[in-house]
Amino acid sequence: MIRVVVSPEPIDVSAELERLEVTGAVATFTGLVRADDGVTMLELEHYPGATERALEVLCAEATERWALLAATVIHRIRPMTPGERIVFVGTASAHRAAALDACAFLIDRLKTDAPFWKRETRGDTHRWVDARGSDDAAAARWQG
Repeated sequence: MIRVVVSPEPIDVSAELERLEVTGAVATFTGLVRADDGVTMLELEHYPGATERALEVLCAEATERWALLAATVIHRIRPMTPGERIVFVGTASAHRAAALDACAFLIDRLKTDAPFWKRETRGDTHRWVDARGSDDAAAARWQG
């Protein structure tokens, strides 16, 4: 089962875990908006349709590569404040290593492969966030 959601709605981690707990092992990642360097708001935009499709392709790749029983990616879009949940990735497999590796793969790759744009607010200043080399390096470790 693959579940992809891109929405402004809050992420209910408990409900998502319940969906994933089918057998064996479940691995999850929950990302929160950080207050780095005085960030007071983070706004996320996406390319409707293309973003969901990119996430579905990543989930399908992870499901095939690690024989997953389930994969979930939920990403919020909208203005958010520090501490709010921004992303949830969950994987279920018969064995923990596969669930853990697939979860890491999905979070590393979604940061580079899915069309999201971030804008940070610090006081009265707004700026679009550039892609980070560290995100590219994390995604590259899964090539091949």
